[in-house]
Parts: sequence; C-alpha cells; structure tokens
Amino acid sequence: MKRLVAIGFKPVKQGPMTLVESADVTLAHGVEQDIFGRPGKRQVTVLSREQWHLVCTELGASLPWTTRRANLLIEGHSFSAADLGKLLHIGKLTLQITGETDPCKKMQIACPGLEAALTPDWRGGVTCRVLNDAKIYEGDAVSLES
Repeated sequence: MKRLVAIGFKPVKQGPMTLVESADVTLAHGVEQDIFGRPGKRQVTVLSREQWHLVCTELGASLPWTTRRANLLIEGHSFSAADLGKLLHIGKLTLQITGETDPCKKMQIACPGLEAALTPDWRGGVTCRVLNDAKIYEGDAVSLES
C-alpha cells in the first residue's frame, strides 16, 4: 500500500527541517511555512522511503530522511523517469510530478558519498507542482495517475 509517511518543511533558508503530522498545502505556497514553496515546478519535493533506504544501505549509514530536505516522504513507490508528468494523489491533494530532485553539494556535506548515491534512478526524489489546496496527514493514501 502506498502512503504518506512523513511531512516536513524548512521555515528558514539552510535551517533545520520541521516535522509535522499534518499540513496545509496550497497553490500559493506549497507546504505551509516552507521557505521554498512558491508557485512553480519545484513547489513541493517528495522522496521515496524505499529509495532512501537503498541509498543509506549503499553508504552503510543510518541517516534520517530529513537529511535529503524533501517535504514529503512516501512509501510503496520508487520514482523513475517514467513518472514525469504523472499526477501524485496524497489524500485529497493532487501534485503533478515536474522532474527529478537533483542532489546538490549540501548532500555531500551532510554525508560523504550521499550526492553520488542519490544521483541514479531518481533516488533523490521528485519535484512537484501543486494542483489544488488540501490538508494532508501522515498515513494518507498515495496513488499515481498518468
């Protein structure tokens, strides 16, 4: 079963992630209080739990998912280029997958080898555009639609 495992946001640039059990996600702002949530192709970022575990196993490290600094963590699906343009439904929220979240140098600073481990097969997650306002909750069902 695909489901939303966790929700996080960055209230300040380069600050720590804040975790919440529910969040309002809007067309105007992305995940509430996230500093980077303005409208556009990278409004919300989503990470796959399975892909994150694969990365951590390869590195021999036990890193929290927030190291990746994504907004949402889902389980039950591994992202790939085939997901580009698909609709990602999380509870009553609909996101459109706009691309791959490219790993940056911050990942290398967080853990040596992390940037390279996130690079193949869209392991770094996806960027999304918000298509409707909705409140999401940990545990919400997740589905993909072409």
